[in-house]
Amino acid sequence: MSQLAAARYGKDNVRVYKVHRDKATGVQTVVEMTVCVLLEGDIETSYTKADNSVVVATDTMKNTVYILAKENPVTPPELFASVVSNHFIETYKHIHAAHVKVITHRWTRMTIEDQPHPHSFFRDGAETRNVEAVAREGKGISIRSSIAGLLVLKSTGSQFHSFVRNEYTTLPDVYDRILSTEVDAGWAWKTFDGLDAIRSSASKFDAAWNAARAITMKTFAQDSSASVQNTMYKMCDQILAAVPEVQAVDYSLPNKHYFEIDLSWHKGLKNTGKDAEVYAPQSNPNGLIQCTVTRQGKASKL
Repeated sequence: MSQLAAARYGKDNVRVYKVHRDKATGVQTVVEMTVCVLLEGDIETSYTKADNSVVVATDTMKNTVYILAKENPVTPPELFASVVSNHFIETYKHIHAAHVKVITHRWTRMTIEDQPHPHSFFRDGAETRNVEAVAREGKGISIRSSIAGLLVLKSTGSQFHSFVRNEYTTLPDVYDRILSTEVDAGWAWKTFDGLDAIRSSASKFDAAWNAARAITMKTFAQDSSASVQNTMYKMCDQILAAVPEVQAVDYSLPNKHYFEIDLSWHKGLKNTGKDAEVYAPQSNPNGLIQCTVTRQGKASKL
């Protein structure tokens, strides 16, 4: 005999653009998002008995996102994701959990003739601001905020040596190297009792995102990195100190390798060690380093 062990379903890749027009100043502000909604609840019979009477159509979910975007602020994204997730568990009594992910795409205001333009923008990179909110019936709303796709590089100030060495090892000790990665950093907030608690904390979400991004950039640039592991731990530690309402911080950092090219075969041209200037960027394989740091008192999985 078989049984349905877990199930959720929903609408993914809902593209949303909202513009706010300030009639007094003529300044317009734009937000573009990609939204995913996944629902859980008493939906087992839709899988096991072909009973669609318990199914909220995914097209209805899409329409709901558009309507809630019209009726509510879409910034900060933590608030909007919570509004959407809370809507589904309050509207449909057989839905007991709603997972909502919001990806906010970058539109940066243009500066024209040293002045911010009132309605023109450009995309200055693939970095996104992401939020995942989960509303659970009777259990409040949990939120994870994150930075994704932030590509960073420094041309010195990184090293990697004194690691485990055995018959499988070919990597030499390196005391000065290029360090590059694509930052995926997230921070989990203490669970909120409900939407009112999130509304009262709305100003903290932007402040936390700005602090996390600034800490990431500053630590990456200034740390004399002994390893990606140690540098990312320092980032986590600082974010926890900067945002008391956050209970855990996680990073996932792939190593973007740049290898020296030995050009000595061409007329003895020196391009290794202290003479290295030309490198070959690598795609894969690559290192991938991850960690989660919590406040003391949380049980470690190590």
